Formats: sequence, C-alpha cells, structure tokens
Amino acid sequence: MLRFSTAGESHGQALLALLAGFPAGVAVDLDFVAHELWRRQQGFGRGGRMKIEHDTPDFIAGVRNGISIGSPIAIQIANHDWKNWSETLAVAAPAGTAARPVTRPRPGHADLAGALKYNFPEARYVLERASARETAARVAAGAMAKLLLGALGIEVLSHVVAVGAATLAAATDVTQARLRALAAKTEILLHCLDADSELAMKAEVDQALRTGDTVGGVFEIRAFGLPPGLGSCANWDDRLDGRLAQAIISIQAVKAVEIGDGVGAASSAGSNAQDPIGYDRDAHRFTRQGNHAGGLEGGMTNGQELVLRGFLKPISTLRRPLASVNFETREPVKAAYERSDVCVVPAAAVVGEAMVALTLAQALLEKFGGDSLHELRRNYNHFLEQVRAF
Repeated sequence: MLRFSTAGESHGQALLALLAGFPAGVAVDLDFVAHELWRRQQGFGRGGRMKIEHDTPDFIAGVRNGISIGSPIAIQIANHDWKNWSETLAVAAPAGTAARPVTRPRPGHADLAGALKYNFPEARYVLERASARETAARVAAGAMAKLLLGALGIEVLSHVVAVGAATLAAATDVTQARLRALAAKTEILLHCLDADSELAMKAEVDQALRTGDTVGGVFEIRAFGLPPGLGSCANWDDRLDGRLAQAIISIQAVKAVEIGDGVGAASSAGSNAQDPIGYDRDAHRFTRQGNHAGGLEGGMTNGQELVLRGFLKPISTLRRPLASVNFETREPVKAAYERSDVCVVPAAAVVGEAMVALTLAQALLEKFGGDSLHELRRNYNHFLEQVRAF
C-alpha cells in the first residue's frame, strides 16, 4: 500500500513530502523531480512569492545511490521566505510583537471555518497550512509516483483548457506527444496547447490584474498506457473514479471534477454517451468507438486513455478585498490581503498531474503488489499477458 502525506506551513522552515510503501529499485531522476517543482512555480499571473522560492528537492531518506531502497521516502523543500517569518512563526516562543495576526477573514478561504474549528482567535495558523504552498510537497511526491508509473510505460500529462471566459479552440489536437512537448517547455505562459487560445487566456489574466481581481479556469489531466482493471466495482470506496475525483478536488480552489464527457453526457441521449465495443482480430484486443467514458467504467480503468478535468475557482485573496467582519470587534471591514497570485491554473494542472499519478500508483500497487520494481514488473507483465490471451 502506497501512502503519502505532506507537512509544513506556508512560511515555515520547510515543506515535507513523505512516501511509504514505495517499491525498491526505482531509478530516481533528481533533475526530473526538480523540473516538476519548477513547473508548478510557472505561469502568467503568479505572485511575488515565486520570485523568492527555488523549490529544490532535498531527499533525506529512502533514496540512496540513485534508486529507491524500499524504506519510507522523505523529501524536504526549504522555504526561503522563512527568514522573514522566523520570529512570527517561531517554534519555541510566543511571537509577541512579531505576530502578524489575520483578524479579517477572506471570503472563500479557510480563514473563518478554520478559526472556528480550531478555536483560534485569528486565522494566521489556519492559512499557513491551508495555503496552496503545500502543493509543492504534493508535486514532489507525485514526481516519484510518475517515475514508478513511467517504469511500466504509463505517463500522466496535463494542459489548460480554460482561463476565465477564454477556452481552448475546439479543433485543437490533444495527443500524448504534444502534451509531452508542453511539459518539457522551459518557458511557460498558461500551459495551453494552442497559441491563439493562450493569448486569449492571457488577456483574461491581464484584465484581472488591472481590476485587482483574480481569475480561475479548467485544467485537463490525461494518463496514457494504463491497463484495464485498476480500481474495483466491488465496494464504493474502491472505485477509482471516486478516488481520482477526491484527489483532484482536494487541490486548493478546485470546486468540481469531470471525468470524460461527464458534464455533456448528463444532457445527452444514452446511445450517444457510451463507447461501442469492437474486436480487432489481428491485434487480439477489444476496441472502442470513442472515449466518452474517459477511460473509466464501473470504477475501473478500461484500457483507454484516462481523461479528467479540474475546475478551479478564482483564488480568494484579492487586492481589492471583499466585505468581511473583524474577529475582535465584530465590525464590518474589508478582508485581509497577503501577497498572492492572480491566476494559478497552470500550476494547478501540475498539481493535478501529481495527484492523479499518486492515485494511479496506489491502485497499481494494490492490484499487482511487489516490494521491488522487479517483482512489480513481473506481476504486471503477467497480467498483461492474461489480458492479451482473454
């Protein structure tokens, strides 16, 4: 069972990614992990924090001499901004005059709900953990999951399909090769496959910048090379579609998830929403006339390309704040403002890749097991032979 967790505060000393159950013998490309973290920091509309942080992964356990060794993996990502917060968020002593209390909760953020939950008089500690800065640790863990999946020929990629009212041109050809090239780019604007669509998306961000607002959007994750049978129809919480939906909607500011043609299928005739089945006798495999299901049927992968989308609301921290109430006086005030982004849709796409990769890696290890990559690959290849011989 692959388990992962993260720790750390937005302005604390560091973020930590912890992975247990990761098989031994997986080659760990440190440059790849670092590039994934770099990708999360990019995109037009990011704030000043990205100019401070470098997000370098520091492996402190579980990887030796370039391979995973089967023990828990710990990755540390230093917060360079910590030097400006070391008194405010000191571990041992009260902050005193160095405290930076947040007493004007932001609508849409965790501030008010978290303060009520933990009985804090203000929201500083809540926002420190609720911040999307935490996703850097998820991306580090997800990079490891990608390396594991890649060893079995499975690849998880993404692109942005909407920012505000600007959407990807319908005729855009979305292929594995094009998505791979997009992920390899060294300059990222809005992580979109079509140049004209990307310029329209940039205009949406420019408008939000001019007006002191923020803008959301939609990202799409695709996974290639998946076998049929990951997940299960046996129990509700084994269904892979539900687990993937939870993984995506757990990302800060994501409010909806779509699998395949899920939204459009709700208003479609049943005869148009399914994928008719055929059989290729030369290739000895079942075929489909389309992929409306997005690669998932009955809570299981069906061997097709996995397609899902995350819908990201505009982030809550506004330079032109909305109405709020002061915790101390209960009087009407404007919500707090802390240094923030205007658009994070490209970054959310990278985080989405990480969460999908981690969920798929978990499902893969649940089905095929293996304490080492050698054992996992043997079990996996045996299953593929079984499928071909069906």
